[in-house]
Amino acid sequence: MKYQGCLLAVKDIAASKRFYEKALHQTALMDMGAHVAFEGFSLQQEYAELVGLAADSVKARSHSFQIYFEVADLDEAYAAMKAISGLQWVHEIKEYPWGQRDFRIYDPDMHIVEIAEDMNTVIKRFFRQGLSAEEVAERTMFPLESVRPFAPNLNA
Repeated sequence: MKYQGCLLAVKDIAASKRFYEKALHQTALMDMGAHVAFEGFSLQQEYAELVGLAADSVKARSHSFQIYFEVADLDEAYAAMKAISGLQWVHEIKEYPWGQRDFRIYDPDMHIVEIAEDMNTVIKRFFRQGLSAEEVAERTMFPLESVRPFAPNLNA
């Protein structure tokens, strides 16, 4: 068995495709009209009908699932999202105890979309702030051998 990705049930395939392509810079790998495949996830219009479920069983804003993206420059991604009118926000930028920062928005069907700093960026930021490899490992909860390659004094 091989994992192939997740599928998001959507009401308006054109609006959802536009959101993922324009706002999140994803490229459709296959567009079959009511089904659009991106790398790692797909969109499906009329999902309930397709699989034989009651149309009202597909719930918006369930808050039990999110789609997740990482970026090297979170502030740049945040500014780009702020420039898009009509976006609904789950929350602004926040930082977690392990140092990663993120923000969350809703897509047109009220699925949560998280956009976070990739952890390599977090690790590099901590080294720039003067933390030792041991401190970075402790703060990020990553194994020491995973953070050491990013240490500036060890790569010289």
